[in-house]
Amino acid sequence: MPSLVHHPLDPDSRLVRLMCAEYGVPLDLEEIKPWLREEALLVINPAATLPILFTETDQPVVGIMATIHAVEDLYSPETIEGLVPADVMARAEMWRLVEWVLVKLNEEVTRYLIEEKIAKRDIRGATPEPAVLRAAKTNLAEHLLYFNYLLASRRWLGGDEMSLADFALAAHFSTLDYMGDIDWSKVPSETRDWYSRIKSRPAFRTLLNDRVVAMPPSKGYADLDF
Repeated sequence: MPSLVHHPLDPDSRLVRLMCAEYGVPLDLEEIKPWLREEALLVINPAATLPILFTETDQPVVGIMATIHAVEDLYSPETIEGLVPADVMARAEMWRLVEWVLVKLNEEVTRYLIEEKIAKRDIRGATPEPAVLRAAKTNLAEHLLYFNYLLASRRWLGGDEMSLADFALAAHFSTLDYMGDIDWSKVPSETRDWYSRIKSRPAFRTLLNDRVVAMPPSKGYADLDF
């Protein structure tokens, strides 16, 4: 059975978990706090980033892009359509949006909120910086406008079919939702409907059961009707 070194609220790890759950691949999970930069992690990945996937080989798969491709190559079932479109242009749009989420959304929103709300809990005397939280929330509002613009004319984020782009965005939304950083009452209906559909997939149950010690999820995090 493959195993994944992860943190429950790391969105990249959540994306890999969603992919494996969608493809029916069970995972052994090993939780770690990458910001502590423990020696065991640095030996495998000097960049101290997650996820790290161990397959049947002796070589670990390190980093989100390598892991995405490994999961798709090794575990995508032949009997169902995978998360990467066969059409060239559909695939190009999917990768554009995956990059938007994994790089732009992460660097402008998710990374800051995790650092302030989660990582600082392990630093004695550290408290979240209000200015950083406000900036991340402002950036999130702009991203939500763009995602809703797309979803107003598409069934899924990248087009008519669900793809890896949807799972990437759902992984980040689920992290932000756990921490209470999305006010769903103010999110347009197209985005709410999209998240409700993807949140209702069986693959998503693996995330809805997550709990972080001394930090319960926001109200409604595990509810399918929100």
